[in-house]
Amino acid sequence: MPAKSKAQQMAAGAALAAVRGETDESELKGASREMFDSMTEDELEELASTSRKGKPRHVKDS
Repeated sequence: MPAKSKAQQMAAGAALAAVRGETDESELKGASREMFDSMTEDELEELASTSRKGKPRHVKDS
């Protein structure tokens, strides 16, 4: 499942860094904290590796 926005891709990258121990999980907040708590490393890697080219900054919930 590719990221739908740049913000989602960046949040997944932050959560992935915490999962891998590259950053402290206490630094996470908002969407990245929720992703850290609910997604596997493979799921986070898939979202974080999505290209940002052509993605909107944010996507409104419908």
